[in-house]
Amino acid sequence: MQTLKHPRGGPREEPRPLSWWWLRRPETWGVALALACGVPAMALLSILGGAVGRAVAGAWRGLFGWGAYPVVVLGLAGAVQLLAGQQAVRWLRVSPRQVLGLELVLLGCLGLAHLPYPTWEGLSLAKAGRGGGVVGWGLVYLLERLGSRLLAGLLLFAAAVGGAALLFDLSWALVRAALGQFVAVVGRQQSAWPRDGQPSPPPAELPVIRQSPAARRAAPPPSPPVAVPRPAPKPAARRWRPPRSASLPPLELLAPAVGAAADDAEARLQRQIIEETLANFGVPAQVVEVRHGPTVTQFGVEPGFIERKAANGMLLRRKVRVGRIAALANDLALALAAPSIRIEAPVPGRPLVGIEVPNRRASLVNLRSVMEADAFRRIQSPLRVALGQDVSGQAVAADLASMPHLLIAGATGSGKSVCINALIACLLMGNTPEGLRLVLVDPKRVELVNFNGIPHLLAPVVVEVDQTVAMLRWLCQEMDRRYKEFAQAGVRHIEGFNVAAGRRRSERMPYLCVFIDELADLMMVAPDEVERSICRLAQMGRATGIHLVIATQRPSVDVVTGLIKANFPARIAFAVSSQVDSRVILDASGAEQLLGRGDMLYMSPEANRLVRLQGCFVSDAELAAIVKHWREAAPADEEEPEQPPPWTSLLEEEPADGDEALLREATEIVVRAQQASTSLLQRRLRVGYGRAARLMEELEARGVVGPDPGGGRPRQVYLAREDADGSEDEEEP
Repeated sequence: MQTLKHPRGGPREEPRPLSWWWLRRPETWGVALALACGVPAMALLSILGGAVGRAVAGAWRGLFGWGAYPVVVLGLAGAVQLLAGQQAVRWLRVSPRQVLGLELVLLGCLGLAHLPYPTWEGLSLAKAGRGGGVVGWGLVYLLERLGSRLLAGLLLFAAAVGGAALLFDLSWALVRAALGQFVAVVGRQQSAWPRDGQPSPPPAELPVIRQSPAARRAAPPPSPPVAVPRPAPKPAARRWRPPRSASLPPLELLAPAVGAAADDAEARLQRQIIEETLANFGVPAQVVEVRHGPTVTQFGVEPGFIERKAANGMLLRRKVRVGRIAALANDLALALAAPSIRIEAPVPGRPLVGIEVPNRRASLVNLRSVMEADAFRRIQSPLRVALGQDVSGQAVAADLASMPHLLIAGATGSGKSVCINALIACLLMGNTPEGLRLVLVDPKRVELVNFNGIPHLLAPVVVEVDQTVAMLRWLCQEMDRRYKEFAQAGVRHIEGFNVAAGRRRSERMPYLCVFIDELADLMMVAPDEVERSICRLAQMGRATGIHLVIATQRPSVDVVTGLIKANFPARIAFAVSSQVDSRVILDASGAEQLLGRGDMLYMSPEANRLVRLQGCFVSDAELAAIVKHWREAAPADEEEPEQPPPWTSLLEEEPADGDEALLREATEIVVRAQQASTSLLQRRLRVGYGRAARLMEELEARGVVGPDPGGGRPRQVYLAREDADGSEDEEEP
């Protein structure tokens, strides 16, 4: 080292450069780790209070979810080891291999903890501290995009098991042996217990003692067998269900499922009657299966062969035609003493003819029983709805987003309103107001008004016809606005827009479902505008998240027009009075043979065939509980004034300058046509329904037309064509 001379004469050394040796010290990292984990630990244990403590605890829970506490404990343990160094206790001394194993176990458990949650609400639940937090959601999301959800679960489970093997220094042979012993023990336990529906294994065979004929004759007759009471079967274990969001209504608000036992003795008797009746009419057939449903029992009939001798003496066999069995529907109903039977010839996908016979006692299908079924849970969509149970008792559910619109028709009292209430209840049970908005139209004023006050409603339930027409026009404008936003964002549908909004952390676009309880009333007063708006929404509203559910009790061609049917591939038909009505709804017969009270035929857009279902029943008490939950979740602010519906601007009066000219033109139109109706003024003057109705009232007040006769008939015109021409000549200068 070069020695410099001090000004005072003494030697002076060159200054040393700045050294970062303290960053390589384990004590430095120990202190940093202790601070990084100690502050969240105090916040999680509520030792560190105030806004800072709540913010730190919320951020930590949102980052790691349920793993926040293990991460804090492990971090503090690592800080103690770094600070203690060689003096650390033995159980704190870990190798780098064990640290890697511990990290794999932690990451695998965080991912597995978040795996049961649905994909569309995983991030929101992670931020709320559920599951594995943002870390667990990120692992599941990344692995799911690379493969599938099953692959993500397998990889996370493999990471956890491999990390445990590294942590505890286990070899692969030891892990394989432990898994083999576990599988063997489970297999022995399952084989020791009889399965459901199978008899217990028979006891060991006893040695057979042969007797002589004389001894057998002298032996007393065997005593009748004594009925030994069997122990009651153990209740089946409840299936594991993924946890629901805390903001959604719990399933306990719905009534539990009530199972109904099938009458096997009656089914055997009906089976014998069917085979004998078909044989008496020269149709050999055999019932090969029986499927019990909540309302009907379906007998699967396999047609037999008819044998006859040819002229040369050869025996010819010919299969029975399906049409011969279908032609005997009335004879089978007479033999079975049934009100009506339906023959499905053939059953789709099976070489059988289905004969559906009504049950003596119909069982109720609760909404909760379908929502807890696997068929409902497999649909990963926020717009999944429960429809009911088929003829074999299996739950049937559908996705409203894939329908994308639903048409419901049937006679009065057949179950249309209950079906609409069940669909609305399903949507309310699975969606928050931020993700779903509802528009309800109830011209009868008694079916859907009970839903007023829930936060999902875009406006109070619409009960006036003029408001309904304005609402449909506003929906068309809203659809156009959403398409413009999609074009600006560079997406094609609402799912892509919401994914992009989640990345930008901007407001998402909610789904919009419209329920119209009676279409016939709207088509009677404003057919042209209603049909035009509905067809436009049905054609283009799917991509924007707008879905229609329309019901009517008058399925005629002037209500359910060809344009409406073409845009509603998903249809539900309840009991109707004639085969003509059934063909209007389904383009096929069969709805006239339904039993009513929820018995329906469902036409799915995915499979072009009819499925007979018993619809879900939801009581008034269940609906009141759901509505009460959402009203309490979002109470109305009394100080804030109620917001008018968004379509209020479309109901405003037109300027009064052209009233008199428009009225003179309306007078000329009705006098020349010699009939007056609101729809006539709508078409000729190109005005809305509300404006045309007010013009008609003014014409009645001035004595030009008579009162409304009702029934959709035109009004009487009091002025003749000559009177109108004379009045026009007098006005000319």
